[in-house]
Amino acid sequence: MPATDKLIAGYQRFREGYYQENKDKLRQLAEQGQFPKIALISCSDSRVDPSVILDCEPGDLFVIRNVANLVPPKEETDSFHGTSAALEFAVTGLEVESIIVLGHTQCGGIKALMDTPETNKPDTFIGKWMQQLEGVRNEILSDETVIDQPTRYSHCEKKGIQQSLQNLMTFPWIKERVEAGTLTLHGWRYDINSSQLCSMDKDDGQMTIIR
Repeated sequence: MPATDKLIAGYQRFREGYYQENKDKLRQLAEQGQFPKIALISCSDSRVDPSVILDCEPGDLFVIRNVANLVPPKEETDSFHGTSAALEFAVTGLEVESIIVLGHTQCGGIKALMDTPETNKPDTFIGKWMQQLEGVRNEILSDETVIDQPTRYSHCEKKGIQQSLQNLMTFPWIKERVEAGTLTLHGWRYDINSSQLCSMDKDDGQMTIIR
């Protein structure tokens, strides 16, 4: 059976169930547009679905997904900046009130970065994308107190969230709103094994379970 058959069956259930029960709300979204209060940067990992984890409805979240939920710094080069473009629209167009960087455990992008020798020059799209955290990786590898690879992965996942929060502040239209108090930045991390969600302290990077 083709994998898409499951999607088609799901769509049929959606049309017969959820759509019928929420037709007015969905029609309102279609006619009036979207007004989400939150932009969320999430990993492309198929096990981490923000709308499912956070029990959200259509229109609640403006979700930006990429490998390892990374926010690159503001760049002036003429290139294709998908994440930056989506953030710009969320902040200046939709005027969201919060931006959440949602990291997670068992991140494949982080694992690929940490498992790649420092001397290797990235020659893949993933390798070049993950090079954003090259400094983080080198810092972790030079830490003699971190001796096992699973702990290195965990450290890199957390520090990746921290760096993304810092990079958000390189965009002037984010920085000015944060300083004005009209925009708030959050770092969250989802544990795939336990389904626990943690919030990151902006100052020391410590994680606190969200209850």
